[in-house]
Amino acid sequence: MASETDTEIDIQYGLDDRPPWPRSLLLALQHVAVMIVPATAVAYIVGGAVGLGDATAYIVQMVLLFSGLATVVQAYTVGPVGAKLPIVMGTSFTFVGAASTIGINYGLGAVFGAILVTGWLVEGLIGWQFERIRPFFPPLVTGLVVVIIGLYLVPSAMNNAAGGAGSAHYGAAYNIGLAALVLGIAVVLNLFTNGVTRLLSTLVAIAVGYVAAGVLTVTGVAPGLLSFDAVAAQPWLAIPNPGRFGFAFEPVPIVTFAFLFLVSAMETVGDMSSVTAAEGRTPTDEEFRGGLFTDGLMSSLGGVFGAFPVTSFSQNAGIINFTGVMSRHVVGVAGVILAVLGLSPKIGALVTTIPSAVFGGAVLLMAGMVAASGARLITLDVTLDRRNMVILAVALGLGLGVATTPEALGGLPVAARTFFGEPVIVTALSALLLNTFVPGEESPLFD
Repeated sequence: MASETDTEIDIQYGLDDRPPWPRSLLLALQHVAVMIVPATAVAYIVGGAVGLGDATAYIVQMVLLFSGLATVVQAYTVGPVGAKLPIVMGTSFTFVGAASTIGINYGLGAVFGAILVTGWLVEGLIGWQFERIRPFFPPLVTGLVVVIIGLYLVPSAMNNAAGGAGSAHYGAAYNIGLAALVLGIAVVLNLFTNGVTRLLSTLVAIAVGYVAAGVLTVTGVAPGLLSFDAVAAQPWLAIPNPGRFGFAFEPVPIVTFAFLFLVSAMETVGDMSSVTAAEGRTPTDEEFRGGLFTDGLMSSLGGVFGAFPVTSFSQNAGIINFTGVMSRHVVGVAGVILAVLGLSPKIGALVTTIPSAVFGGAVLLMAGMVAASGARLITLDVTLDRRNMVILAVALGLGLGVATTPEALGGLPVAARTFFGEPVIVTALSALLLNTFVPGEESPLFD
């Protein structure tokens, strides 16, 4: 175990440490509890938009299965694929809008056809050539990507804390109370206790929030807050069915998903940097390459079976920085759990009964930790002179601008709105361009 230095957080378990099995299992469940709701929410949103009905449950199952498989590959690698880092994988909200629109206009076959082509092509190419392009992604750029990812998660976390966007009880006092309870317990356990209670602070907070939600449901304060109807309707076991929704290869969906996989690559680079920032370093070329290979290849493979693209999950990077548990073996166990849930829709449905408010309280903390780890990456490795301060100001200003006021782009063509409406794209591209062409130590052209 490493102790805290000027460049490291207080690491309780290092990259190759193996905590005792009972503790590893609980730490892994903590990762699963934090990411399973948003990962499966993508399938529910897209399935509802295209009118899939009961078939949505199958996509949820595939999302869990391939999230788990990709997580195991990241932790342990298969040949050149995998980073040997504690990277939890899941379906990103980056793909929700495009998957819904393309699914409505072209059919789900076009969605999965585009995923099949662009996943391995775009991220595979970036990973293959990352050693050459790495000078264009110094800590100033990757740190900004991590910061904007964390800040971008905050509104979503707040919506969940209020009960979930569109909920009939959005903003109800009991939702805010549950979120505050989870947030408060996680903070208190992490800052004022040691040992297992600190390591499992997020999981304990979610468990207490879940029990509290059950009490509110039983007492009639919040009827229906905790419901198990969906669990009873699901079978115990379901086998993956390749090509269930067919495949179509349309130019517009392919180009759209190519851009989105570029965003996914940027997110993965940022999340990997956030994880290794716990050790006071940036990932190696080999780690970046293996992580990006996993992102692209597992997304394409999942598309064959009806899963939406998988990418690194920022809130789980936040957990690593929050708890100091960097063990890739813990994350490997989490991947196995996710894969098992993907083979058993009934168990997966049970886990997804976590109320939005409970989940929101935990993710609000994780989102803040992601942004803080990005800021830490910048302050540790970047000289905050006038040049770099201007780049920070422009990149964050533009990224937060399109995140908080997307209607400002309403007069642009649809393709331009889709591309420039992504805060991560706008922040990363503005930082990348300015850092490249403005003379300074961080510039790959002028250094």
